[in-house]
Amino acid sequence: MDLLHSWGVELAVYLQTRYSRYEGLFDLASTVADLHTTFFWLFPIWFHLRRDTALRLIWVAVIGDWLNLVLKWVLFGERPYWWVHETKFYRAGPVPSLQQFPITCETGPGSPSGHAMGAAGVWYVMVTALLSIAKEKQCPPLLYKFLQTGLWMLMAMVELVVCMSRVYMAAHFPHQVIAGVITGVLVAEVVSKKNWIYSASMKKYFLITLFLTSFAVGFYVLLKALGVDLLWTMEKAQKWCIRPEWVHLDSAPFASLLRNMGTLFGLGLGLHSPLLSGSKKKSASASFRIGCIVVSLFLLQLLDGWTFSPENHMTFYSLSFGKNVVALLIPTTLVPWKLQMC
Repeated sequence: MDLLHSWGVELAVYLQTRYSRYEGLFDLASTVADLHTTFFWLFPIWFHLRRDTALRLIWVAVIGDWLNLVLKWVLFGERPYWWVHETKFYRAGPVPSLQQFPITCETGPGSPSGHAMGAAGVWYVMVTALLSIAKEKQCPPLLYKFLQTGLWMLMAMVELVVCMSRVYMAAHFPHQVIAGVITGVLVAEVVSKKNWIYSASMKKYFLITLFLTSFAVGFYVLLKALGVDLLWTMEKAQKWCIRPEWVHLDSAPFASLLRNMGTLFGLGLGLHSPLLSGSKKKSASASFRIGCIVVSLFLLQLLDGWTFSPENHMTFYSLSFGKNVVALLIPTTLVPWKLQMC
């Protein structure tokens, strides 16, 4: 593994040296690839345009990120920005000089890459949805072929930039982003074939949220009892990050777990809310859908500005869970309900 890691560090140094002028693009790619973009931007748009696609987005994102957490705990992946300082691979030789950035200092294990995995799953859902729409509209075969090729090429280009950005930022090794892309596509393919996600009851949402949370916490407690510290990366991040303020609690494993569980639970609450028992005819109009999208995006950006102090971890995790519950209630229930009353 040391040899594989050394190759990854060499590639990161090469990218940082040769493509430094694209730092802004790489920073944007990493930011957009975060599942936060899916929850606060993509979901509201798709929910009011094509609900089944929106549901797939959330299920793929949540299940994929939960699996990513479990895999990271199992695989114990290093991250470049701390590995170069702790490895004995270079012995007495010079250690490669890796730059760090505000989004470098992720606090969880590195394998597989969550950004690459999440982006792959989300883009797979959107590309297959657009191709499905083209088929429904009886797109001419030749045009459909061009569309199909173009969309898959676009997804490949986006994934390439995301993967390059994660290596450039010294947050991941190349093999970790490749593993993330493959796993993300597999999760999207499997979850997309589960038809029950489109008609799941509130009870099922509650039970699945409870199961996923309990499994992750139980797995953590079990391994901790066996002497395995699954939070070993927190110390490394705090030790080797050049700026203490770049180490964020919201990148910790339990923070992402509770955000995702809040998202899934919020989706269940929104879909089964009694507030939406009003007129279906009005909600089907184009103007109503556009209004819901605009208002939802506006309110979600206001909600996104609500941040919490990380001093008390339990309070931070609880508020993160609640924030994501509200983030799903806004586009699914609160905004449509209020606009139906106007």
